[in-house]
Amino acid sequence: MRVVPCLIAMMVSLFSSALLAETATEIVRKSDLQMRGDSSYTEATMKIIRPTWTRTMSMKTWSKGMDLSLVLVTAPAKDKGSASLKRHREMWNWIPSIERVVKIAPSMLSQSWMGSDFTNDDLINQSSIVVDYRHQMVGKEVFDGDQTWVIDAIAKPNAPVVWNKVRLWISQSTYLQRKVEFFDEFDELVNTMKTYDVKMLGGRQLTSRMEMLPADKPGNKTQIITHQAQFNFAVKDSFFSLSQMKALRD
Repeated sequence: MRVVPCLIAMMVSLFSSALLAETATEIVRKSDLQMRGDSSYTEATMKIIRPTWTRTMSMKTWSKGMDLSLVLVTAPAKDKGSASLKRHREMWNWIPSIERVVKIAPSMLSQSWMGSDFTNDDLINQSSIVVDYRHQMVGKEVFDGDQTWVIDAIAKPNAPVVWNKVRLWISQSTYLQRKVEFFDEFDELVNTMKTYDVKMLGGRQLTSRMEMLPADKPGNKTQIITHQAQFNFAVKDSFFSLSQMKALRD
C-alpha cells in the first residue's frame, strides 16, 4: 500500500520540476523580448578600458525578432563603417578599410568583437540564449537593489554557442538582465556582465549601462552606454543584408 503514495509523490515532484523549468524558460523569453522587442534600434557608446589606455567607439544596432541583427560602428573615423550582420544562423563582419566581408564561423564566435571584452557571440548572437539553452531556476537574489530570479541556462547538445553555461540574474519587476555570468566547457567563469542605470528609453525601461568584466584580466572591462532606443517599428527583412551592411555609413 505504500507504493501508491510513493508513486504519487514521485509524479508530483516530476510535475513540479517541469513547471519550474517551464517558468524559467518563460522568464528568459520575456527578458529577451523586453530588451529587444519585435524590432529594435539603439545608439550607444562602447568604452574599452585597460590598465594603461582607453578606447571609445560609437555604434548603432538594429534587430528584428530573434534571427536578424545588424551592428554599425559610426566613430572613430578609422573604424567608421565597420559592421556585423546576423541572418538566422549565419553571421558576417564587414571591414571597410580593406573592403572585405568575413564570414563568422562557429569557431570565431568566442573571438573578441572589435577588440572589446564582448565576443561575437555576445553582441551578434544574443537571442540564442532563448533557443539554444535549457533553463532551470536556481533561486532568488538581490542585485543593485533589484529583486531577481537566478536562472542557469545550460547549452543544448551540439548548439552552436560559445558558453556551456550562462547564469542570469533577471529582474522580477522589469524582466531585465541585471547580471550575467558566462562559463566555459569546464564550468569555469570566463566573463561577468553587470547592468546599471535603469531608465525609460524608447517607451520602456532599459538598463542604460552594461559592463563586461573578464575573470582572468583584472583592470580590464568594456562598458556599453545606451543613449537612445526605439522599439516595435516596421523594418523589412531585406534591411539585414550584406549589401546594406556594406552601404551603411552613419
